Amino acid sequence: MAIECVWTIEDWKQKVRELQEKTRESGSDEQALQHVITQAWSVLRSYSTSFYLVTRFLPYPKRKQVELIYAAVRYPDELVDTFALQGCDAHAELDRCERDYEKALTTEGLRASTSIGLNPFVAAFAEVVKLNSIPVEYYHSFLQAMRSDLQPQSFATVEDLIDGYIYGSATVVGYFLTHVYGTERPEDFALALACARDLAIALQLTNFARDLCDDYYRGRLYAPLEVLDHSIDCDKPPADGKVPAVLQSARRWLAELAQEKYAAASSNLHLFCRDSRVAVECCIRVYSLLNQRLLESGQSLEERLSVPWHQKFAALPPSKYWRVPLAFTGFI
Repeated sequence: MAIECVWTIEDWKQKVRELQEKTRESGSDEQALQHVITQAWSVLRSYSTSFYLVTRFLPYPKRKQVELIYAAVRYPDELVDTFALQGCDAHAELDRCERDYEKALTTEGLRASTSIGLNPFVAAFAEVVKLNSIPVEYYHSFLQAMRSDLQPQSFATVEDLIDGYIYGSATVVGYFLTHVYGTERPEDFALALACARDLAIALQLTNFARDLCDDYYRGRLYAPLEVLDHSIDCDKPPADGKVPAVLQSARRWLAELAQEKYAAASSNLHLFCRDSRVAVECCIRVYSLLNQRLLESGQSLEERLSVPWHQKFAALPPSKYWRVPLAFTGFI
């Protein structure tokens, strides 16, 4: 199985070293933060066309915070999905991310954090956490979910999958974003978190359904055993290289559940601040298209499905089309 690599681990480490130097030399924390923001924009732009596109509909201050969040979760995700397969000691790198995060939370300012050698992406994310009063344990839960990918486990039921894995890998990220997006009324915040949970579960289930075959050959099984033939053994993929037929029905099951979660999230868009609502709605629309393709596709599980650009464009609100060319020329 070929490993797709957008940036190598050395690319990441070089960017961290460059950012450490730039932030230390900055005249203020604001200037230092701008250096990290610029590189975080590049991370999002390089790794996710779809999420990059939908976040362009956020106002500038929120958009920049979302980019910092994305950079802080992208590297750990790459560690377990890509670099661990290339021989990297992902456990040690994840531990370093956690130590840097804990230290940054108690350090005053970004320049002070990078001056003691902390990862600028993690340190800047810690500033977002402090600014928005995000519960500090959420990032710990995220890193723990990443560690679990290094020692894959099976999940008996959908509840086990959602509570035992998706919570850390996706739900807490939705919570990060909700703290940045905000709500129209303070009393709606708990309901907005519930909406974010539905959307996070939907997005993760869509990813599971799309990557079911690749994950299977990596020894990972993200479909609950209750919907699978219990004879599947991820530790010993079939010698003939054929994908078990039951995974095709499992893909559909995952995508159907995801569709229900997208619908639930869509019905609660009104909870978010007006200036964030379009971005959340666009996220639901664009990723629902991929989920629908998974439901309708008769293609082999070994083909990684994607949504054509023109369909993504059509899912965006026409009144906002003018933002698209600006997004991809780097102006927003």
